[in-house]
Amino acid sequence: METQKNPYRIYLREDQIPTQYYNLRADMPEPPEPMRLPDGTVAQFEHLTPVFADELVRQELDDQTRYVDIPEGIREMYKVYRPSPLCRAYNLEKALGTPAKIYYKFEGNNTSGSHKLNSALAQAYYAHEQGLTTITTETGAGQWGTALSEAAAHYGLNCDVFMVRASYEQKPFRRSVMQTFGAQVTPSPSQETEIGRKMYADEANRSGSLGTAISEAVERALHVPENKGRYQLGSVLNQVVLHQSIIGLESLAAFDELGEYPDVVIGCAGGGSNLGGLIAPFMRDKLTGEKPDTRFIAVEPASCPSLTRGRYAYDFADTGQTCPLVKMYTLGNGFIPSPDHAGGLRYHGMSPIISKLKHDGYLDVVSVKQTDVFAAAEEFAKLETILPAPESAHAICVAMEEARKCAETGEEKVILFGLTGTGYFDMTAYEAFNNGTMVDHVPTDEELERGFATIPAVPGIQDAGGAPVA
Repeated sequence: METQKNPYRIYLREDQIPTQYYNLRADMPEPPEPMRLPDGTVAQFEHLTPVFADELVRQELDDQTRYVDIPEGIREMYKVYRPSPLCRAYNLEKALGTPAKIYYKFEGNNTSGSHKLNSALAQAYYAHEQGLTTITTETGAGQWGTALSEAAAHYGLNCDVFMVRASYEQKPFRRSVMQTFGAQVTPSPSQETEIGRKMYADEANRSGSLGTAISEAVERALHVPENKGRYQLGSVLNQVVLHQSIIGLESLAAFDELGEYPDVVIGCAGGGSNLGGLIAPFMRDKLTGEKPDTRFIAVEPASCPSLTRGRYAYDFADTGQTCPLVKMYTLGNGFIPSPDHAGGLRYHGMSPIISKLKHDGYLDVVSVKQTDVFAAAEEFAKLETILPAPESAHAICVAMEEARKCAETGEEKVILFGLTGTGYFDMTAYEAFNNGTMVDHVPTDEELERGFATIPAVPGIQDAGGAPVA
């Protein structure tokens, strides 16, 4: 192992916080497939503005602009908690006996405990600038809901959050934090919306999913008086990956100061925003030929395996089928995952950007069981003194596997993973792991087929179930 020379943590200066977001789509050989309406026509600006704030729609549809200026009204809040540190996991390296250098970008140094605030501030800012009064959203683990609650409070907006019922019950204090910031928090499925009542009527659906919570939040946004409400999504969409590029841009700047560059970049994948943000500038370097050999790994739960077992097809982003169609790896909008503890990864689909990169061979994917994830999380916590969120622990698990491979081969690879949040509101999950009651659920092919059956037919593009039309 090398003689220690780099710091445990490197913080950039405030004046090194990026002033622009990076749009990875502009450098992709082929951009992601366009968003479509159910009849197959390509979604246009006017189709999306009833649901999303105008500027966010512009960002969503822009595949050409490489860099987007970050308004001062957003940057002034970024300075409150950014830049976030790039950390060297010396203790973990020593415990694994690996010659690899393990780094992680830690995004947990804010009240939301996660990377989610990066996009929440941007989305709330654009809603405020448009003169809206109310924003609505879904949340799984609660980190996105917390972040948007914070952002809404800062910009003086009302915030309605539909929280996946399984997480609502597992993490009561997470919803308390949202309420502290003035948000209204409702367990989903609920009795307060049409789609919520429909899903709640079936007991098998009552644990909820992000797809159901999205539908409820969209329905609520569309009924705000005077058209002053809009829905805001915490992952999946192109706009969110754009905002999260600040993670990767800061990471690259820190590596430049260290004179290092990652050989492997690893992130957990639920909707794909943190992964997309982390890999953005490094993937740019791969696509442009500057660093062609960098490997990228997306890690998802075996219980919700959209990338590893899903179909690459157009599907609704929500269970209620109210949103436009996006081309992504999907388990079907009707797929209801088991109530595992990584609530932020319990989504039936995946970012169109991440999906396209995987489909075109630029991104590797791995699925892991939650008991293996929590074993890795606890080992990491003991060594690095940070209790990771279950979502982030998926990346930790695979980063440790990659480091062990280096111990076998003697390769001194540089490994970077995203530590996207802390797990201090996930103690019921850690308790279940420690007392032996945690179980692994891997959906059967039959379960997956039921989800695939909900993928819609799109005229001239695909049949029901997602098979392409010749």
